[in-house]
Amino acid sequence: MTQISVTSRWIVWRSSGMLLPLLILSGLSFGLLLPLQGADWPQFRGPNGSGVSTEAPLPVEWSRTHNIAWQASLPGRGVSSPIVVGDRVYLTASSGPRGDRLHLLAYDAHRGTLLWHRQLQATGPTHCHPKTCMAAHTPAADAQGVYALFASGDLLACNPDGSLRWYRSLASDYPTISNQVGMAASLILIEGKLIVPMDNVGESFLAALDIRDGRNLWKAERPREINWVTPVVRPHTEGAEILLAGPRGLYAYDVATGQVRWSFKEAAFTVPLPLLEDEAVYLPVQGVSKFSLGPDGIRGKPLWQNRSLQTGYSSPLLYRGRIYTASSTGFITAADATSGKELFRERVKGAFSASPVAGDGKVYCFNETGTCYVLDARTDTFELLATNSLEEETLATPAIAHQRLYVRTDKTLYAIGLK
Repeated sequence: MTQISVTSRWIVWRSSGMLLPLLILSGLSFGLLLPLQGADWPQFRGPNGSGVSTEAPLPVEWSRTHNIAWQASLPGRGVSSPIVVGDRVYLTASSGPRGDRLHLLAYDAHRGTLLWHRQLQATGPTHCHPKTCMAAHTPAADAQGVYALFASGDLLACNPDGSLRWYRSLASDYPTISNQVGMAASLILIEGKLIVPMDNVGESFLAALDIRDGRNLWKAERPREINWVTPVVRPHTEGAEILLAGPRGLYAYDVATGQVRWSFKEAAFTVPLPLLEDEAVYLPVQGVSKFSLGPDGIRGKPLWQNRSLQTGYSSPLLYRGRIYTASSTGFITAADATSGKELFRERVKGAFSASPVAGDGKVYCFNETGTCYVLDARTDTFELLATNSLEEETLATPAIAHQRLYVRTDKTLYAIGLK
């Protein structure tokens, strides 16, 4: 009997009592190294987690049979989001009775052709809440390849052609890692480093890995508490810093060294992302609160707070001078980003797990049943341009690239827009 298993540093094929290193597990791979393009959506919520694209035009109306450029059936579940770099869409999934079969896939962004499909066996625990699964972390990618983390602690880097560059079992490297409800904080890339957030009830840390070989460049200890926030990067005159929030507040880490530069312990949150704007930061606390941000961190009391800007699982969106939220209780709310004044608060059908995204003067809010409310972002009032349904469970945040929306439902990856 042939088995595929994974150890801490090697993917191994067990066959007839022999152990052979196997760099490519399944599928065909082909294609050229592609340059990073302006339209890329390379991580969770796109450029630096903003959720905003410069693409235009973008689609307004669609259904499962209308205005779909292509669609692809997926080999397993996932709440991770698709990402797009160059002409490739990358996505993760997990399958099997225990959710321990892990998948990393690459599709042609224009035609939907499956370029390659890599599979591996989970090495860490696969217990989680029924709403999530092992494919919860959104990958990150650049022109050199794609980096995927699974909630089992399995982490790998593949070249654009699908060949394995390196692999690590974080559950083997750090055996106390544990989160019985599931992990989901996503990877980011900065200055040749892969930033790995690993907050859990066991050994918790924020680490920077060398993208060439996966070795630790630095590792900063974090509180042993469950947290799902994805880091964001803040430019700084003394070198970029990584902002990571959690149950004990917001911390800024030096990208080069991992040292804590400053902290703001009055702002604790565990799922949504903060938003950066010049010398201000919007934090999902007390609804949403806006703070002034100086060289040494947050300055004083909030500039404004608006408790109506409720989030839940989704992150707030800053677009065209307005803050938008889509809540787990079914409200879509907007406020003026300068004053915090509420512009509208509308109850719609369904709860939201996916974060709103925007581009081309439109805001897209996907609820958990696959219905998308397309808002006109050129006005201060609640104006729906369209209400579209894919009629499938949708928990993942869409990506925007190539004048299309790339939407991951429970079973399907859709490219929405003109063929």
